[in-house]
Amino acid sequence: MIVLAGAAAALAAGGTVALAVVTASHKGGGEKAQQPLVGTPPLILDLGVRDDAEARALRRAEGLYDEARTDPEPGSQKQRAAAGRIFARYDSPAARIGVAFAAWPDSGLAKVESLARERPRDSLVLLHLGFAELWAGRGEDATEALRRAAQAQPDSGSSQRANDALHPNFPHGQPFFVPSFAPPVVLGSLAPPALFAALARNARRADPHAKLLYGLALQRLGHRLSARWQYDAAARLAPQDPEALVAAAVVRFDKSRPAEAFSRLGPLTRRFPKAATVRFHLGLLLLWLAQAQPGSVEEGKRQLRLARQQEPGSPLAREATKVLVRLEHVKTR
Repeated sequence: MIVLAGAAAALAAGGTVALAVVTASHKGGGEKAQQPLVGTPPLILDLGVRDDAEARALRRAEGLYDEARTDPEPGSQKQRAAAGRIFARYDSPAARIGVAFAAWPDSGLAKVESLARERPRDSLVLLHLGFAELWAGRGEDATEALRRAAQAQPDSGSSQRANDALHPNFPHGQPFFVPSFAPPVVLGSLAPPALFAALARNARRADPHAKLLYGLALQRLGHRLSARWQYDAAARLAPQDPEALVAAAVVRFDKSRPAEAFSRLGPLTRRFPKAATVRFHLGLLLLWLAQAQPGSVEEGKRQLRLARQQEPGSPLAREATKVLVRLEHVKTR
C-alpha cells in the first residue's frame, strides 16, 4: 500500500511514478470475488499532513497492521493485536475502521457496515466497507460501496483509492505534474504540516509557480479537484506558459475518460513544439495506458526521447532518461 502521508513528497520529481503501470499487479479491491479472501482487508487511512498525537498513533497502528497483513508467520498476529489496542484508544472513523479490521473476521464487517450507516457520505468509511465486503466474498456489494466511495467526497484521497480499486488496469493514484523549476530553498527545511501551510500561503499570491507547487502538493494528497483549481488558476495567470497549461491538462486525466487530458495535451505539442514539458508529460500519460491500450508504451517512450532531445541537460531531460532506462528492463505488451 502507498499512503500519501505528507506534502514533502509533493516537491520531489515524480516522473517515475507512471512506471507503476507496466509492472502493476492490482491489490486491494475491484474484482468481484464470490468467496471470502484469505487474510485481512487493506487499511488505508487518509490522514493527510496531520501531525497531532492521534494521527501519529494511528499511523503507528496502521504500520503494525500492514506488517501483520503481509507476514504469514503466526507471530504476526501479535502485531495486529497491538495495532487494535492503539486503534481502540480513539473514536474517530479511522480508528473505528482500524478496530474492526484488526479483529478481522470477528464482527469486522458488521462494525464497518454500522459505521457506514452512521456516515453514508464518508469516502473513507465507504472505501473500507468496499474492502470488507470484498474480503467477505460479497463482490457485487463491494463494487457498489467502492462506487459510492468514489463519488461521495471526490476531492479526497479515499475517493481516489476507491477509483483505483474500480480500475484495476491502471496504476494507483493519478499522473502527477512534474515541474521543471525548483521550489524555493526555504521550503526544504519545513516539516510536512508547515510545508503544506507555506505552499497554501504562497499560492494566494498572483504567482503561477506557487500555484503549481501547491497544486502538486494537493495532487499528492489525493485532492484532485483542489489541485485542478490551482493549476487552472496558474494557467489563467500565465496563458502562454506551457508548464501551467500542461499541469491543467495532466490533472484532468480520468481513468474513466483519459481522452480529456490527451485532448488538451495533443494541441500543446503544436503550440509549443520545443517545450520539453509537453512531450515529457504526454509520454508519462501514455505509460499510464500501458495495460489498457497496447502500443501506448512505445509511443510514450518516443515522446520521452523527444523531451530529452528538446532540452538536453534540463531537469525534465534527466527525468525522461531515468524513465527510459527503467523501461529497458520492463517487459511490456
